[in-house]
Amino acid sequence: MSGDTAVIIPAVNEADRISATVAAAAALPGVDLVVVVDDGSADQTGRVARAAGARVVRHSRNRGKAAAMETGAEAVRLLDGDGTPRHLLFLDADLGSTAQAAAPLIEPVRAGEADMTIAVFTTRVKLGGHGLVVRLSKEGIRRATGFSPAQPLNGQRCLTRRAFEAARPLAHGFGVETALTIDLLRKGYRITEVEVDMAHRATGTDWRAQLHRARQLRDVGWALVIREPVVTQNRRKLGPRR
Repeated sequence: MSGDTAVIIPAVNEADRISATVAAAAALPGVDLVVVVDDGSADQTGRVARAAGARVVRHSRNRGKAAAMETGAEAVRLLDGDGTPRHLLFLDADLGSTAQAAAPLIEPVRAGEADMTIAVFTTRVKLGGHGLVVRLSKEGIRRATGFSPAQPLNGQRCLTRRAFEAARPLAHGFGVETALTIDLLRKGYRITEVEVDMAHRATGTDWRAQLHRARQLRDVGWALVIREPVVTQNRRKLGPRR
């Protein structure tokens, strides 16, 4: 099968896992390009990713997940040139060897059955948080579109170049997944959830983990607030819920 899909991996301080993630991603059917966006890492993430065979683009400072996704997509666009645009598969850097299970995310997009797929992990790792951000995102998406995703914050997604461009500019930081789902559904794009046997590393409960969740909450909340006027307007047209 000729390559028609590029994998984009935003990464910050993932030198211990990025090699395994890149190797697994590069072996996926139809993938002929892996781009790692080193988002201001303080370790050797970029060097390790390059040694594993990835094209590496580096931010001199940490700019956040959405910016890394845009940078990676732009790198792929430049490499595509005037040829047929590749589909874009976004994977998190800490998946390690479980990234090899991402093939089912690509298949519906390649077959023209979906414009974007969202992963649903069948293996759930115990998380240190309490699900507040997940509930906020899920309810916000439901209120905005009527769709209730199983794992609204899952960053493992495959989409067509056309769908990606329709969602730009991406929402800031960790609000990107929530906003992607809302914006594409509102524009009539087809989204499918796909179960995959993938997993992140377990998250902790220390102050760094709690700060990470606070940032998630802030970014998801802001993404929803920006889209709330449209939600309110739509609800006025439809009348009150019963």
